Amino acid sequence: VQLQAFGGGLVQAGGFLRLSCTSSARTLSRYDIGWFRQAPGKEREFVAYHRWNGGNTYYADSVKGRFTISRDSAKSTVYLQMNSLKPEDTAVYYCGADSRVILSQYANGQVYDFWGQGTLVTVSS
Repeated sequence: VQLQAFGGGLVQAGGFLRLSCTSSARTLSRYDIGWFRQAPGKEREFVAYHRWNGGNTYYADSVKGRFTISRDSAKSTVYLQMNSLKPEDTAVYYCGADSRVILSQYANGQVYDFWGQGTLVTVSS
């Protein structure tokens, strides 16, 4: 599965962006999707998770209430709507996919088999 993440950019604090994660094979509807991010000099961290059937969504505490993960199965696209952005949200954002993530492991990036190339989000203060 080849993933593409896009939609990043430069935004002022308090602004919003919507990231998209797509698959050229248009099979994303069959996969669990996780969004992760990596800031300069820091380790990759979990952001949000969406079960393939929409049955479960989870968020990191740092983004809860500001970010929303959703899926358009017809377009084979998973979105990450990011509102009320903060400078600390600055990072490269990646989407990962796996056919079935054990729910207790959704925040563990190592369980995802497929990754996109990442898209840079920069939030200025």
